[in-house]
Amino acid sequence: MTNRLRRLHLEQGQSPWLDNLRRDFLRTGLLRREIGRGIRGLTSNPTIFQKAIQGSTDYDEQYGRLRASGMSVGDCYWELVVSDIVGALDEFAPLYAESAGRDGYVSVEVDPHLCRDTTGTLRAARELWDRIDRPNLMVKIPATVEGLPAIRTMIAEGRNVNVTLIFGLQRYAEVIEAYVAGLEDRLARGLPVDRVASVASFFISRVDSEIDRRLTALGAPDAMKGRAALVQGHLAYDSFRERFAGPRWGVLAAAGAMVQRPLWASTSTKNPAYPDTLYVDRLIGPDTVNTLPDSTVDAFDDHGTVARTVDSDIESDRGFWKELESSGIDVDDVARQLEDEGLGSFVSSFDDLLATLATKG
Repeated sequence: MTNRLRRLHLEQGQSPWLDNLRRDFLRTGLLRREIGRGIRGLTSNPTIFQKAIQGSTDYDEQYGRLRASGMSVGDCYWELVVSDIVGALDEFAPLYAESAGRDGYVSVEVDPHLCRDTTGTLRAARELWDRIDRPNLMVKIPATVEGLPAIRTMIAEGRNVNVTLIFGLQRYAEVIEAYVAGLEDRLARGLPVDRVASVASFFISRVDSEIDRRLTALGAPDAMKGRAALVQGHLAYDSFRERFAGPRWGVLAAAGAMVQRPLWASTSTKNPAYPDTLYVDRLIGPDTVNTLPDSTVDAFDDHGTVARTVDSDIESDRGFWKELESSGIDVDDVARQLEDEGLGSFVSSFDDLLATLATKG
């Protein structure tokens, strides 16, 4: 077995996380083996749980028992999800302690129906945090305009947040502001900031899928395709380094605050013409996370390239971004469309799973 996953962290300061969770990961010891292999955290979402619960019988006994007790289908869903999340949190607890709260996190998402509801999102996020009650939990909140105040409040209350479904640079800047302001709110109250953690999850491959489609429609040269997602990631990292520096951040850093690491999500390649490790190999750098589906974990561990690449040619990246916009690509419109599609996909998965569970009785 190669050691590329471990080298990714030891040599380059990037943490590989697993973008999947199923009951058999816990039952068979597979998750523990992945941690031993170099995986340093885990993310989940409604689509992941839909596939896990619909795709096996591992949940049937617990679900039947819960329904027999009189619990609603919706409450049963959350019991199934929380059981898996708690099991994963237990597996990662030693790494969380060993890394002094840097890694070992497991993320669970609030009800996707709340994505445009600030009050509802905050209430649901607090309930998940209090219900699970583990320091290595991250509650996932979508980076919608309505989600930003909830993110700031959660951080101010000392609750870890994985800010998910980021598709554009402007929204990313607002996500950073919500995190920093939340820490400032907390510090102003005389509360500690050294154990509050957050990641900002940029969705990568979907950006190329949509921008490549638009470039084709515009008759743009093929050489422009397959670059936008990586370039945007590189520009996001440049923004990250700029914002987590200087006197404002220095006050928080002196109090022990951790940076909000960029997390690269949706890193499996959707276009079979692109290399299967493209969105890992070209987004490697310090203070970042890459959350990988199972197949991409295996591919990178087999033939990935371990080298710092996320900021290797930032001037070229800026030039390409300007060229993209001058070619007629409205990157803000792309971000809006992908946000709506991502939210819609999670809502659909959530509703479909509840409908399936309802047929079980």
